Amino acid sequence: MTEEEQQEQEENSTVSETEDAQTESAEAKTPEEGLFAELEKAQADAMAARDGYLRTVADMENLRKRFAREKEEIRRRAASDLIEDLLPALDNLEIGLASAANHPEASDVAKGFEFVATQIGQILQQHGLERVSPAPGEPFDHSLHEAVAHEASDEIEDHQVIKVMRVGYSLNERLLRPASVVVSSGAEK
Repeated sequence: MTEEEQQEQEENSTVSETEDAQTESAEAKTPEEGLFAELEKAQADAMAARDGYLRTVADMENLRKRFAREKEEIRRRAASDLIEDLLPALDNLEIGLASAANHPEASDVAKGFEFVATQIGQILQQHGLERVSPAPGEPFDHSLHEAVAHEASDEIEDHQVIKVMRVGYSLNERLLRPASVVVSSGAEK
């Protein structure tokens, strides 16, 4: 290599070293600035982790509440099915008690069955069962009543209940069985 080439190469390397030194000094910060930058990054990471944790806790709480609601709904559905299956037996018990009222010799037995019927009714009521038994003269409500017959009546107005043929029941505001009723068709023409 010639002397000129060597000198040119040395100048280039000197310029390169000077540029590298300037870049390093620009990038190099004071130790405090570096620590503050690390601290800010750590604080941002901590906030992100905290937010993630809080979201996870909220999701878990919502999931727990949803499972509790679903469990309660399953319990209610099971109770509803059981109570619905018991309704015909309850009807038969009431029919038997009404029939026993016509037989004075069965009054002692009837009193025992009345006690049992009352007790069963109270237990079912505690679990949300309500009777749907409209009084004569109440308006017919297709959402609660089932018309099994229409009769003319001078005493009861049109579209009102004359009598209940079979009591209906609702459980926790959900209709299990509509009341079977005879509906007035108004005065005879």
